[in-house]
Amino acid sequence: MKYGLSFPNGGPCGDARTLGELARLAEDSGWDGVFLEDYIVWQGHQDVPTYDPWIALAAMAMQTKHIRLGTMVTPLSRRRPWKLAREAVTLDHLSGGRVILGVGLGETNLDVSFSHFGEVTDDSKRAKMVNESLAILEGLWSGEPFSFHGEHYHIDEVTFLPRPVQQPRIPIWIGGVYRKPGAMERAARYDGAALYKLTGGDFTPDEIRDIKSYVEQHRKNKIAPYDIASGGRHRDEDWNKDRALIKSLGEAGMTWWVEYTPPELGGIEEIRAYTARGPLRVD
Repeated sequence: MKYGLSFPNGGPCGDARTLGELARLAEDSGWDGVFLEDYIVWQGHQDVPTYDPWIALAAMAMQTKHIRLGTMVTPLSRRRPWKLAREAVTLDHLSGGRVILGVGLGETNLDVSFSHFGEVTDDSKRAKMVNESLAILEGLWSGEPFSFHGEHYHIDEVTFLPRPVQQPRIPIWIGGVYRKPGAMERAARYDGAALYKLTGGDFTPDEIRDIKSYVEQHRKNKIAPYDIASGGRHRDEDWNKDRALIKSLGEAGMTWWVEYTPPELGGIEEIRAYTARGPLRVD
């Protein structure tokens, strides 16, 4: 079992320098991974300062040695896939192969980065864009001559170097709504599931077993390891209750428990204290 912290890219801890310091603190405190949200305007709150997650991840890579780094999640339909491919492979080299790329459709009801900048908001269209973007990321990261002609993106033959440090490519985790066909199918095609329940709340062991069973039935690459990430919330005041939950989910197949440190925690000192107390290890 691995344990991660998810930080906002806005508010008191969102700037690159502070996030670099928090990543180092997380590593020293025993966390296995640190993840950033990917907003242009943090959760649509225009009164909250927001910072670029990819520049922040670079600062985090420079201040750490072994902790994993990634996004939870990057909305692919508002990114040019070739630009994201270049950013991610650069970060993978900078970090020595520690990147995990979490991707999804994004939440247009929260993210004014869609509605206020003329981005596509139709769910079915965005889903097609995400599928094409994923194919482009794989093709470009191969380091071989690659071309692509889809409904939304077109690439004339190009060779994209360097290849990622991690092979066959940077791990991709799929975010989205649990049991929605598109999200489930994408999750089975890639390297991890970072799904959430539309009704909110924690996953149950049976639901984790359901995700694991679906992936095992539909996944083509059954040799490489597969991750199921859960959590995504602030730690419960009853730590023993959370330890029992983490243990039961781990036994069901969860491989990552990820806690979220929202700006509502207070100022930066409260967030530092949250980070420094380390994960609730049960193994």
